[in-house]
Amino acid sequence: MLGIDPGLTRCGVGVVDVDRSRRGTLVHVGVIRSSQDAEIGDRLAIVAAGIRAVIAEHRPDAVAVERVFAQQNTHTVMGTAQASGVALLIASESGLPAATHTPSEVKAAVTGYGAADKRQVQTMIARILRLEALPQPADAADALAIALCHAWRRGGPAAPGQHALTPAQRAWAAAERVART
Repeated sequence: MLGIDPGLTRCGVGVVDVDRSRRGTLVHVGVIRSSQDAEIGDRLAIVAAGIRAVIAEHRPDAVAVERVFAQQNTHTVMGTAQASGVALLIASESGLPAATHTPSEVKAAVTGYGAADKRQVQTMIARILRLEALPQPADAADALAIALCHAWRRGGPAAPGQHALTPAQRAWAAAERVART
């Protein structure tokens, strides 16, 4: 599973393997960087090349991208939306299923609290993936959190004697169904 925290200056990418018992293992984490002084097309090309390289090297089975949300800084949200579009396009071109998740969805999945701060997310990612240090920078931790969120939310086969979703995940899915009606 490839998680992407889209951005033009820093685009976090994280690949995790999640086994049948929902245990995550770090495969790759990094940040694709582009200069703020470069032209927008060049910056998007750098992001695209970085994502393609991660897909080619690690061959994830799906891609999850943080959903763009409205911010007061429209310049920032535009760059994030453009990088997100590039990520979704590359997933499609690579034949990979892709999904988006809101920041609060991701935070709730990995910390249990949808308004968790960056440090809380980094701390939980380090615990979940059994890392000796917090993933740095925060964009890298966010990419791993997005990957884990999607892997856990998409369900899939459970190990014998286990439910496909944890009790918390089943409650979350039920609450989402109610909210949509």
